[in-house]
Amino acid sequence: MNNRKLTEGFIFKNLLLFALPMMAGNFLQQIYNIADTIIVGRFVSSDALAAVGAAYTLMTFLTSLIIGLCMGSGALFSKSFGAGKMEEMKQDIRMSFLFIGVVTIIIYMLVFPGTDYILQILTIPAEIYHMMRSYVRIIFIGIGFTFLYNFFAYLLRSIGNSVVPLIFLAISSIINIGLDLYFVISLKWGVSGTAIATVVSQAFAGSGIALYVMHRNGELLRIKEKLAWNRIGVIIKNDFFTALQQSVMNLGILMIQGLVNSFGTTIMAAFTVAVKIDTLAYMPAQEFGNAYSLFISQNFGAKKKERIHEGTKIAVIVSAAFCVAVSALVWLFTRQFMEIFVDSNETTIILEGVRYLRIEGSFYFGIGILFLFYGYYRGIQCAEMSLVLTVISLGTRVLLSYLLAPHTPLGVYAIWWSIPIGWILADIVGTIYYKMRLISY
Repeated sequence: MNNRKLTEGFIFKNLLLFALPMMAGNFLQQIYNIADTIIVGRFVSSDALAAVGAAYTLMTFLTSLIIGLCMGSGALFSKSFGAGKMEEMKQDIRMSFLFIGVVTIIIYMLVFPGTDYILQILTIPAEIYHMMRSYVRIIFIGIGFTFLYNFFAYLLRSIGNSVVPLIFLAISSIINIGLDLYFVISLKWGVSGTAIATVVSQAFAGSGIALYVMHRNGELLRIKEKLAWNRIGVIIKNDFFTALQQSVMNLGILMIQGLVNSFGTTIMAAFTVAVKIDTLAYMPAQEFGNAYSLFISQNFGAKKKERIHEGTKIAVIVSAAFCVAVSALVWLFTRQFMEIFVDSNETTIILEGVRYLRIEGSFYFGIGILFLFYGYYRGIQCAEMSLVLTVISLGTRVLLSYLLAPHTPLGVYAIWWSIPIGWILADIVGTIYYKMRLISY
């Protein structure tokens, strides 16, 4: 597979061709959980659907630290690649792998003994507690494979190869769906079956891409010198803010999940389905922001500021246009999308899901621009600003939700409306800071 130099050539074409496999890859990654949701919702029960949805939010939070560290390392690798500092890049790859691997082991040591404590914090209703516990105990096994996949995927993307990660995700998605159908429908294993299917598919993706890189790009992993411990401080500092940003973002989402859980299993099930549709709808904008980030970091390493400015203008136009189109699509076909996941007789679940999507889906442009800000500040080695924007966005959401939802007639409407309000406030701050940085150049 050819690596793509993002520091040369026609910006729109290169950025789009690099981003498209990443968008497709994220889409396939969502298939893991969407397949679970559809099959559980159709062939198990609404209680099982609520349990799987709550577990998805929990796992997103737990793996966000690992993904954030891999994402931060990818930006560092990409900067070195753009600057032509290949020996430094090789040293950073080895040290990053060691560092993130240790963090993954620590997570394992915390989640298995602490399962019950975690579920109690989430205020899981008694009727689905044991079902969710069985599910997450299996899903936790896949954390290590999540590390392997994301580390090597971001390594390949940092040198311009976004196709190979897509291939491994495509195959693992097929494995996941096939095993889901077999374990749940044929063997009647319930939510445990969906968990086993997910872990098996994660194992294929993580192990497969690791073996591929070691075979095809082994020179990036082998250097003559010993481990470059003098680089560990640079790596930790670089990765810290991106990992913290991802963790804070998903901690806020987890807190919202806890509040949603307090409204009962019907609202939980509606939220589970709506979030799946929601995530799938703005997922291409998210991955476009990640591709844009690697474009920025390569050109930042190559010191091509004008190319960065031009690429930013193009990225804003593309992301905004896409988000407006998706908002219109979600608004028009909200009910039909909900009925993909749940039976049409589940009218209460569908109605609440429609309300959520009609509110949030009208403001996708807000999160599309926010993803670009995250990518931009990560790409210019200013990940702390991405963290600030995340705190503003999620802090607003959590604050408004907890102040208004339990104590006013708005109820869950307060949760639904707090989300776009947080996006827009973060966009305003991100724009002001971006203008200030342009003036300082």
